[in-house]
Amino acid sequence: MALDYAKCAQEIFSRLGGRDNLVSAAHCATRLRLVTVDNSKIDMKALEDVDGVKGVFSSNGQLQLIIGTGTVNKVYDEFLKVSGLTAATKEDVKAAAAAQQNFFKRAIKTLGDIFVPIIPAIVASGFLMGIMEALTFMVNNGFLNIDTSGSVYVFANLFANTAYTFLPILIAFSAAKAFGGTPYLGAVIGMIMIHPNLQNAWTVAAEGVLQTQRVWFGLYEVNMVGYQGSVIPVIIAVWVMCFIEKRLHRIVPAMFDLFVTPLVSVFATGYLTLSIIGPIFSTVEHGAIGGIQALLTLPLGLGSLIMGGLYSTTVVAGIHHMYTVIDVGQIAQYGFTYWLPLASAANIAQGAATLAVALKTRNGKTKSVALPSALSCFMGITEPAIFGVNLRHFKPFICGAIGGAAGAMYASLVHLGASGTGVTGIFGLLLCLHDPVNYIIMFAIAAGVAFALTWLFGYKDAAPETSSAAPASKAESLPSVTCRPGEVYAPVSGVVIPSEEVPDETFAAGVLGRGVGIQPSEGVVSAPFDGEISTVADTRHAVGLTSPDGMELLIHIGVDTVAMNGDGFQCFVQEGQRVRAGERLIAFDRKKIAAAGHPDCVVVLVTNSDDYAGLTIQPGPCKRLDKVIQAKH
Repeated sequence: MALDYAKCAQEIFSRLGGRDNLVSAAHCATRLRLVTVDNSKIDMKALEDVDGVKGVFSSNGQLQLIIGTGTVNKVYDEFLKVSGLTAATKEDVKAAAAAQQNFFKRAIKTLGDIFVPIIPAIVASGFLMGIMEALTFMVNNGFLNIDTSGSVYVFANLFANTAYTFLPILIAFSAAKAFGGTPYLGAVIGMIMIHPNLQNAWTVAAEGVLQTQRVWFGLYEVNMVGYQGSVIPVIIAVWVMCFIEKRLHRIVPAMFDLFVTPLVSVFATGYLTLSIIGPIFSTVEHGAIGGIQALLTLPLGLGSLIMGGLYSTTVVAGIHHMYTVIDVGQIAQYGFTYWLPLASAANIAQGAATLAVALKTRNGKTKSVALPSALSCFMGITEPAIFGVNLRHFKPFICGAIGGAAGAMYASLVHLGASGTGVTGIFGLLLCLHDPVNYIIMFAIAAGVAFALTWLFGYKDAAPETSSAAPASKAESLPSVTCRPGEVYAPVSGVVIPSEEVPDETFAAGVLGRGVGIQPSEGVVSAPFDGEISTVADTRHAVGLTSPDGMELLIHIGVDTVAMNGDGFQCFVQEGQRVRAGERLIAFDRKKIAAAGHPDCVVVLVTNSDDYAGLTIQPGPCKRLDKVIQAKH
């Protein structure tokens, strides 16, 4: 059944805390991205249950609703209509979200803005480095006989480390864009930091500093050594350059600005970089990378065990972009990053937990979301699995964290490192071709532990038994009812009240349509007219019907009963099934609903009530199949 885009947008809007709680809205390929004033006013659980929404999470100051490719743009168009917002770009939403974040979150976002654009270059070099290392190993050990003097091998070897050789330039260019400066001036600062007149940092690491390359900077001497592989000194230097450049633009007359501002910005920043920023922050960076490596190499792999377990939580918190700094720094210092295998174990484990949910569930909607999400997680794209499945059920997320911890601990014990960054999961193997067996074992441990724990303890299927979706027995005795166009008959015996008196703001406000509520005296809902089942809620507490004359009806049992996750409800029909008036649709346990603290009012709404001139209701006591609504054309 096609998604009703207008209904989806309206249901999303109704759960966001009102128009005054919205700042801006945009969408990407799969997600509706919102910036709100106060997330505490939002009914997150209700948002997750909106038909068409596959997952909800908050990241980097944005409320993001996973809707899907080819659908989100249509829902977005309808959302603008119901919300009164104007269209915004992703950059507008990011800017609005950033303005509401604290300093720490803004810093993390800035790191993401710097590194995300250059990740493809780093990935390309990392893959080539891994491939060349594997080829070299096979050639040196006689497993492969190829001409290492041939152009393909020589050129590939040359290309492999190019991104890392000139990494400061890439970082400086990207950082200048993120800080609002001129990217090309930023690139010049990067070039200064690896200028050929400076001794190469990697040569220094292998052979030591040449004592003749020292310059006196006032109070102290500085070794003239480059910053190949450095990250933090480059970012700080470019931030200083952008600070100087932007202020010069304000005070330098326009006729001199073109040459004075670039000249002063580059010279001042270059001097400060080689004399103060570089020496200080390279020491800080080396100390930080060394500290992280000491954590990851604690006895018995305990440090990696802890970080592997916590990694997915940091993804949820949106601070995982800073890990690229660790990867790049470790590659510069050790030739490999020992952090990436840890991240890969965590991501693989979350995918395995999602796969267990997909294989165990009999719920069609859950399976349709979980299976592709698990596969994308194994490819390194974790958000659909984490936010769309595991966090919604929570226990699979915990099981995935435990699996990630186990895989990370093994990676630490065998000193598994990666030659590049930016890719995890199955394709992460290409970064570990120098040690593929241990990567595969790590993969199996992380996935196996997460899958087993989720299967055994992490997920209890709430889908109906197969028999519960079976049609009513042909032997069932149905009352004789002559259905007339525009008439709705009581699906349950009880007392009829106007929908405006239903104890739920959404129903009472008529957001989903007008109709009635029925305080039931029995626990079985029947078809209120001859028609076709258009939708069945996964949690079996609601059903939609369409009459032959086009009336669209929603029958919703109880208020907030979606939270019961199907407990106490039994469904006898399925989507697309034709039913007759009086045929059983859903049985519900009134005692369980009361014990859960929910009203058991049966809500009957004409969801396309705007198509009618008016609705006449029959309030008061009713018996099953008494007329309760008359629609006027």
